[in-house]
Amino acid sequence: MSDAKRQLHRRVYPLRVLGMGLGSVVVGVVLWERQASLPGWLYLALIALVWPHVAYQLSRRSADPYRAEIRNLLADSALVASLVPLMHFNLLPSVLLLTLTMVDKITTGIRGLWARSLPGMAGAAAASAALTGLHWAPETSMPVIIACLPVMALHTLSVSVMSYRLIRKVSQQNQQLDALGRIDALTGLCGRGHWQEQAEATLRRHHATGEPACLVMLDIDHFKQINDQHGHTVGDEVLRALARIVLSNVRATDCAGRYGGDEFAIVLRGMRLDDAMVVAQRIREQVQALQLHDLPTLRFSSSLGVAAADHRHDGLRAWTNAADAALYQAKAAGRNRVSAGAMPTLVPGVQAPLM
Repeated sequence: MSDAKRQLHRRVYPLRVLGMGLGSVVVGVVLWERQASLPGWLYLALIALVWPHVAYQLSRRSADPYRAEIRNLLADSALVASLVPLMHFNLLPSVLLLTLTMVDKITTGIRGLWARSLPGMAGAAAASAALTGLHWAPETSMPVIIACLPVMALHTLSVSVMSYRLIRKVSQQNQQLDALGRIDALTGLCGRGHWQEQAEATLRRHHATGEPACLVMLDIDHFKQINDQHGHTVGDEVLRALARIVLSNVRATDCAGRYGGDEFAIVLRGMRLDDAMVVAQRIREQVQALQLHDLPTLRFSSSLGVAAADHRHDGLRAWTNAADAALYQAKAAGRNRVSAGAMPTLVPGVQAPLM
C-alpha cells in the first residue's frame, strides 16, 4: 500500500472536522427555526462534534487504515443524508449539503466512491424520515440562506486550492518528464530525440539563411574491449567522463547529445569547418589525456568525424551520414584522430598524415 493511502485518514480528519462543524451551523439554524426537540439537537451534536474524532480513531487503530477510512467516508455521506428529513427537506441547505458531500467523494480521487455512497445515503434518509416523521417544508428563510453562504464560500475555496495544488503537481511532473525525455540519464547530454530536433532546426536555418554549422560525430575507440575487460560499470564511467569533456568544450548555443551506445553527436551552430576541427581536436586531446579516479591505469582514446552543413544535405540523415563517413575515415586511418568529411587529409593526434 502506498504512503498516500496509508495517510488518507490523516488528511481527511481536519477536513471532516471543519466540514461537519460548518454544516452543523446550517442545520442548527434550520432546527432552531423548526423548534426541534432535544433528540434532534443531540443527534446533530453527535454528528458534528463526536463523529469526526471517532472516525479518525477507527481508521488509526485499524489494521487497514485505508479501507477503514473508505468506510468512514461512506458513513459521512449517510449521516449527512439523514439530516435532510430532520430539516423537513428545507430546500437550500438540503441541496447544499448533499451536493458538497458528493463533491467531497469525487475529489478524493477514489474511483466510484460517490456512486458507492448513494445506497447508504438513500437508506439513511429513509430511516431518518421513518424515525422523525415525513414533514415537507422546503421553504428557505433568509437566516438559513445567510448561514449557508460561509459553507458555500469556504468549500469552493478549499476545492479550488486543492485543484490548484493538483494542477501545480501535474505541471511539475510534466516538466520532469519533459526533462527526462530531453536528457540522457547516464551522461547528462541531450537524448537522441531532442538532439535530432535541434540538429534538424540548425540544418533548416542553414538552408534558409546560409548560417554555417558543423556536425561532429564521436565515439570511443575499442569501447567494447573496455566493457569486456573492466565491466559495464567502468564503461559507464568512461561515457560520463567523455560527456563531461564534451560539455566543457561546447557553447550554450551548441547541442551535444548521446547518439547511441558510445557514440556522441555535437551540433556546432554558426561555426565553420576550420573552427569545428579545432574544437574536435581539443576534445580528442583531452580524452586521450584523461585519467579515471578509480582506475588511473586505464587509457582510452576517441575518433571524431566532422562535416560542415552543405546545400547537398537535404535532410539530417544526409548530414549525419557525411559526419559518420568522416568518423569511419578516422577509424580506418588508425583511430585517435579527427577527420573532416569530404576532405582527403586527417588531423591525427600529433601529425597530419596524408591518406
